[in-house]
Amino acid sequence: MFRENIRMAWLNIAANRMRSFLTMLGIVIGVGAIIALMTIVNGATESINEEVSTFGADRVSLQIQGTKQKAGLSASEVEELNGMDAIKGVSPAVNGLVNSTLSDEQVQLSGRSEVYFNQTPDALEAGRGITIADVEQETPVVIIGSTVAKEWFPAENPLNQSIELNGRTFTVVGVLAPSSSFSVTSVNDVVMTPYTTAQRVLGVTSVNQADLYMETGADANNIVDETTFLLKKAFNQREDVFAVTNFEDALASIDQINAMLSMLLVGIASISLLVGGIGIMNMMLVSVTERTSEIGLRKALGASPRSIQLQFLLESTFLSLLGGAIGIVFGAGLAYLVCLAMGIGFTLSGTALLLSVGFSVGIGVIFGFIPARRASRLNPIEALRSV
Repeated sequence: MFRENIRMAWLNIAANRMRSFLTMLGIVIGVGAIIALMTIVNGATESINEEVSTFGADRVSLQIQGTKQKAGLSASEVEELNGMDAIKGVSPAVNGLVNSTLSDEQVQLSGRSEVYFNQTPDALEAGRGITIADVEQETPVVIIGSTVAKEWFPAENPLNQSIELNGRTFTVVGVLAPSSSFSVTSVNDVVMTPYTTAQRVLGVTSVNQADLYMETGADANNIVDETTFLLKKAFNQREDVFAVTNFEDALASIDQINAMLSMLLVGIASISLLVGGIGIMNMMLVSVTERTSEIGLRKALGASPRSIQLQFLLESTFLSLLGGAIGIVFGAGLAYLVCLAMGIGFTLSGTALLLSVGFSVGIGVIFGFIPARRASRLNPIEALRSV
């Protein structure tokens, strides 16, 4: 009897293909949205975490806003930070916009030290990075981002080419490896130079940013506390003019924010599933009305109310499951294309698949119950009058 109910449910869905497809459309959109959104968010989260881990999970970052009397850190204060326990290097940074003869728009100039390239071995695509001699001698050399290299030297090797920044001539000695354009740490549009050279070009004498690279196994919280103590001393006990960021905490915060974002998006996508469920219930109620004579004949031939109820319940569940399957394929395809365009990893989440299947089965059963119940309670004599 159970197999017969399954066969009859499939035959009825197949006999009304267009109506069945339109009924499933809400489920397709809802499940597709859940799969696509969760996959894209997970891909973006993994990409950000991987990049932050590679770029600086072992470091503490400083941002200096400064005061009117003191704009940033002096060379001696940077050296004091470098002398802290469990610190293997400090990379000071100076940032600003400069004019170039090769571009109509201003370009981001980022002053760095040799520590940045020593601690980021995969930062370069070609050429060399900044050396300690470049920093000490304020050498006019630059390492350009991948986008800058393509725009300024589309048909030439950029190495050893000369460029002008704010009226000064620099030699290109390196090209940075491409990074994700969607990342906050992207260096594709940046021109790097020794930070001492950048200070001269930008007309500043202090440092407004620095990265502290920690020894393996160092306690990041202790380093944050010690750094905060030194910065408070440098800025007359003011804590509102600098920020100390522990990247381990940042990674945890990113995971937490993305988990909340995923739940929010799933909640929004679930509205489509609710609409799809209402569509299934409406279609099943119409189907019960249209098939009153069939129900009456089946009851007259001995079919039990439970069997009638099971037949309609299976039909609504199959409709929902079929819509869910199409939605998974649709959502996975959409997520793949978006991940490809954004340059992030594509990994179909097992949680998203389980949620989609669970939602599909749940909606089929919940929204199919009332029509199935109504069909099982039809009076066979009254049902046969419609034959």
